[in-house]
Amino acid sequence: MKIKVICMGKLKEKYLKDGIAEYSKRLGRFTKLEILELVDEKTPDHASAAENAKILEKEADRILSKIADREFVIALAIEGEQFPSETFAKTISEITIKGFSDVTFIIGGSLGLAPVVKKRANLLMSFGKLTLPHQLMRLVLMEQIYRAFMIQAGSPYHK
Repeated sequence: MKIKVICMGKLKEKYLKDGIAEYSKRLGRFTKLEILELVDEKTPDHASAAENAKILEKEADRILSKIADREFVIALAIEGEQFPSETFAKTISEITIKGFSDVTFIIGGSLGLAPVVKKRANLLMSFGKLTLPHQLMRLVLMEQIYRAFMIQAGSPYHK
């Protein structure tokens, strides 16, 4: 299985980079991991709805250009499905049983994801109603992916 994480914007904070590097290293024993940082659009203060839609459209074009037809796509969206870590681990396992060898996670920018990206997703997933900075969400996602593999391996890590 190969896991790809598509993110808008570059990480700036060292503590986030360090945490993601640690989970990337740990995941190496379970899967091939690829993290793609795409250029995010600058959002002006007090942007109109039309300006925000244009920004989302540009970011969507970048995101969709990095996804192949045979990838199972999980987009992070506040309206997505929420489930416990054990269910997430089972979901990852079932994706491979369904014949997908590549799983792609998408983390949008500060405005979220365009509807066209959500439509392409096989699953919309939410980590709750809280709004988290998309850079912090990347670290949280990496930890949960690692946790899923540890659960599948029967490790007590997740308790």
